[in-house]
Amino acid sequence: MNRRLVLKHSVALVGMLVCVSCFFIVIVTVLKLPEASPRNREMGIYHPTFKSRKVPQNFKLGEFGKMMVEMLPQDLSFTIFIPSEEAFKRDLHLSVNDSLTPEKFNDTYAILTRILGFSAVPRELSSVEVPLDELVSYDSLSGFQLYVAKDIDRMLSVNRIRSKITDIRKRKIVMHIMDGVIMDSDFEQSFLSDDTEE
Repeated sequence: MNRRLVLKHSVALVGMLVCVSCFFIVIVTVLKLPEASPRNREMGIYHPTFKSRKVPQNFKLGEFGKMMVEMLPQDLSFTIFIPSEEAFKRDLHLSVNDSLTPEKFNDTYAILTRILGFSAVPRELSSVEVPLDELVSYDSLSGFQLYVAKDIDRMLSVNRIRSKITDIRKRKIVMHIMDGVIMDSDFEQSFLSDDTEE
């Protein structure tokens, strides 16, 4: 009799443990918390030293940048990676005083048109849309391949040229100010050969 009672209690105990375990598994599955994705980690837990992406109050888009933006239709969405004024001067040898004179204006306009073709994408692309530590590619207006990445400081790099300021908006146009000029190797060679001639 004792043996039957012990066996009944053992079966009941095992049955109860199985039921409680199954119930616990169902509860955990239904209430499962989301896993930490790279996008969730961006919120500051793993990267406490973000630089501010805000546009400085005294920021003004330079003359060459304004000209490039004015070449785009204002009612369509574009993203443009505009060289900084220093990059225009350093990489393209363009300065506002010399380049906007009537004699040199056509040459300057042609150069800016080429640079616009290399550095504009026909869609809005803010820095928030670029995943951290991933490389995404887009075709520019001229068909030139742009490889865009976001680093730990939330700044963009496009074809290894780093941004200085991101996410400036003018209507449907998103502008990112770059610390260099995005261009293909042939166009870059034409500026390098000008350097060697001088």
